[in-house]
Amino acid sequence: MNGDTAVDELRSERKERMRDFQERLTERLREATIAPRTAQLGLQIGEQRWLVDLAEAGEIVPMPAMITPVPLTRDWLVGLANLRGTLFAVADLQRFAGDSATPIAKEARLLAFSASLNVNAALIVTRMLGLHDPQGWTEDASRQHWAAWAGRCLLDGEGRDWHELSLSRLAADEQFLSASR
Repeated sequence: MNGDTAVDELRSERKERMRDFQERLTERLREATIAPRTAQLGLQIGEQRWLVDLAEAGEIVPMPAMITPVPLTRDWLVGLANLRGTLFAVADLQRFAGDSATPIAKEARLLAFSASLNVNAALIVTRMLGLHDPQGWTEDASRQHWAAWAGRCLLDGEGRDWHELSLSRLAADEQFLSASR
C-alpha cells in the first residue's frame, strides 16, 4: 500500500504540474493576442532601409535562378518568376522610384506581396535586415520620401534612417499596376 500511495502522489503531482503548465500557456497565448504588434520587417533596397508591415508581407525567397523578361514593359519590371507554382511580377522598387537598378548580390531576396493584397508581385530586396520595433524611434519629417507608397522617415537609436514602405499603397498605385510601355 505504501508503494501505491507514492504512485498516487506522483500522479497527483504530475497532474498539478500539467495544470500549471496549461494555465501558463493559456495566459501567454492570451497575452500574445492582446499585445500590440509593432514589429516590422526590415529590409534594404539599394542603400535605403525600409520597414514593411508584417501583414502586408508575403513570402521571402532567395532570388530565383531564372526571371523571365517580359517584352514591352517598363524597365523597373524585371520579369516574371515562378514562386511555388504561381507567377509573380518581379519589380525593382529602386528603379520604379527613378533611381538606378537595385544591385543583385548573394544576399538578395524577393519579397512577395501578401496574398491579401490581391497582387502577384514581388520586390527585389538587396538584403533582409530582420524584425524591428520602431516604437521608440523618432520621426524625421525633413527626410520624408516623395512617393505615396512611402510613409514616415524614422531614425533608429543609432541615427540611421528608415522609411516605411506600404505594400498596400504600392499595390494600388496606378503606375505600378501599369507596367506596359
